Amino acid sequence: MRDGDAARPPAGVPRRPLLAAATALPAAALLPGCSAGRRRRSADGRITLRFQSPAWQRDSVRAIRHLVAEWNERHPKVQVRYVQGSWATVHDQLLTSFEGGEGPDIIHDAADDLADFAHGGDLADLTPLLPPRLRQDIPERSWRTGTFNGRIHGIPFLQEPRVLMAHRGLLRGSGVRLPTPEHPWTWEEFREVARRLARGGRHGIAWPLKEPVSATLDLALSTGGQVFHRRPDGRAEVRFDAVDQVVPRTIHDQVNVDRSASRTTLGMGGSDTLPGFFAGRYAMVPLGFSYRHQIARQAPRGFDWTVLPAPGGTKGLDQGVSPQTLSIAEGCPYKEAAMAFIDFLLRPPNMVRLALGDWMLPTGRKALADPALRVTRHGWATGTALAGSLRAAPAQSFRGYPEWKDKIATPGLQEYYSGAIGLDALRERLVEDGGLVLARYQR
Repeated sequence: MRDGDAARPPAGVPRRPLLAAATALPAAALLPGCSAGRRRRSADGRITLRFQSPAWQRDSVRAIRHLVAEWNERHPKVQVRYVQGSWATVHDQLLTSFEGGEGPDIIHDAADDLADFAHGGDLADLTPLLPPRLRQDIPERSWRTGTFNGRIHGIPFLQEPRVLMAHRGLLRGSGVRLPTPEHPWTWEEFREVARRLARGGRHGIAWPLKEPVSATLDLALSTGGQVFHRRPDGRAEVRFDAVDQVVPRTIHDQVNVDRSASRTTLGMGGSDTLPGFFAGRYAMVPLGFSYRHQIARQAPRGFDWTVLPAPGGTKGLDQGVSPQTLSIAEGCPYKEAAMAFIDFLLRPPNMVRLALGDWMLPTGRKALADPALRVTRHGWATGTALAGSLRAAPAQSFRGYPEWKDKIATPGLQEYYSGAIGLDALRERLVEDGGLVLARYQR
């Protein structure tokens, strides 16, 4: 989980056995590369790799530190030094360190933060370094999230679908059909269900949209929406067609027409909605999969909740995702050694451990098949059933997307969802004003 206001995992998360042995390092991995490499190579030939991770949840940090310690014990000539980062400042931390020539060697980040660093030459092309085992274990749809201009700059390893956290008792009492990954609600059915659940001061749905852009664009993939397109000349183009409008119109109408969605939660983060969810003021809350941990830890005793798939459209349950990634800095003088450590970190048993610590899904096929991630408790089975529908969010590979998101799309969607502007005004902002922003990055 990347949301800093979420809770830490409980101590009861099961532990997984770690890899007994790691792959032997190629001889080239130990060769010095440049002056920076010599500074990180001791007199006895030992090299030190700096690994920056913004992981913050207790079990996630514990799992990573344990794996680093095991690697260091088994590889005295290639030591890894763990550097604590922060999701809130990871972009600025990397920008500053790269500009100063002191960037970390191995970088834990997220796919939607990589574009500028990849295009700017700060991240190494990992394509020729990837071990065949790792390349084959992660599906191609996941590799696309870390691929820029045909080169892999980030290895996706943890991801989460957006799901509906639902009050099971309220849904059953209303007589609505409970969706499954095999038979999800359509967006039209979802809107009708929210109307039926809205009774006596209770809202059927609470949309926490303090940061509305990713949620809107990711869910729009289910209806064929993309918003960001690449023209034949390679330049970016923003469109807001009918398929892009289904999800935002549904949210807008639930708030402003049906009154089935809470208006007050539009400015909230996910964690802010949970007290109202526990109190029965909202029957459903759309959240990232990892929020299950916070619900499991904070829900009152006896609270009956379940995890449901998000609605589906013409493209089924497709969703955009921005997985957590591992990258190697272009300036790292020991890229082969860095990749050997990443390969160790992402061995299936270790990837399962990382997934359990963050309450997320691994991208690797073998890890995803682990029985620990297939149980019905806490909705794990629902999440794993959705893994095949997760796709690279189209916008995240475009230069200028962060500025478009912050300056254009966020205020535009917030005003549209609140009812302050209409659909035509929103389209003008996203397409016309947004196009001016993107144009500056394509000169």
